[in-house]
Amino acid sequence: MRDLFIPFATGITIFLFGLQVMRFGLEKLAGHRLQDWLIRFTETPSRSFLTGIVSTALLQSSSAVTVLTISFVDLGILTFAQSIGIILGTNIGTTVTTEILALNIEDFSLPIIIVGILLYFLPWDRISSLSFVCIGFGCIFFGMETMQWLAHPLQERGIIDWLMGNGSYPIFSGLITGTLLTALIQSSSATIAIAMGFYSSNVISLPFAIAVVFGSNIGTCVTGLLATFRTNTAAKQVAAAHFLLNVAGVVCFTPLIPMIVSIAPMLSDQSAQQLAHIQTLFNVICSVLVLPFATQFAKSIMWLFPNQSISTWQKKAG
Repeated sequence: MRDLFIPFATGITIFLFGLQVMRFGLEKLAGHRLQDWLIRFTETPSRSFLTGIVSTALLQSSSAVTVLTISFVDLGILTFAQSIGIILGTNIGTTVTTEILALNIEDFSLPIIIVGILLYFLPWDRISSLSFVCIGFGCIFFGMETMQWLAHPLQERGIIDWLMGNGSYPIFSGLITGTLLTALIQSSSATIAIAMGFYSSNVISLPFAIAVVFGSNIGTCVTGLLATFRTNTAAKQVAAAHFLLNVAGVVCFTPLIPMIVSIAPMLSDQSAQQLAHIQTLFNVICSVLVLPFATQFAKSIMWLFPNQSISTWQKKAG
């Protein structure tokens, strides 16, 4: 088990550390603007939508923006209705991370980290903040490269064949794997990074890899659900909306995986980029289709999970 545990634990630790460091640097660069955007630019679903995209792209974490939104709704700073656009936007903003991961610049990870360390010692705050971004960026790709060491021992032990159901149920196995792995490590980006690495190394099939990506969209909802512990009903509505939106998208697109596999070569010649573009298309299509019906969707969630804050929302909306 050592040949499995050590590469996974090392790689995932470096990867998640890189995400946290890069997020810290981006937060320092943005100052308090992200929180201001979430509070000020959410008057309409479309503005909330754009705010969710920008905030998630800057924070490099849809879970972080979702938890922040839940906190603001719980405190009464935002209404549940305002949060719908943000949630839809986070699903698109998170694809920025995936597209960056598909650039395949692992060979430059250590030079990027070294540049970041050098920038840290320069006497300017902005440059110091940028150094954290560089260090985090380098660690993300170094962590990805480390996790790819898992491919050979997994193949030798037959674990990949078992997960893929010996070719019989790769899509179902991929959905379960993506959901559970993301719920466990609390990062859909890390799950997708693993899927990219394995697919690029021909360890897993494309249908299985796509299913893992789709499953990660469900697994990432766990963070939001956990954040609603001891919050008001409006905050719980945000987590429920996020969960239902992602599950509905996966349910609708999973039967289309064979068709998606056939068009994947038209998206890119590179395996990792194919997977990144598929995730981007999935998230963009799901969010854009729901956006025109954001108000109706919010009302349906309020009907499913009623509370006493509807009158408050109506007063603010008026």
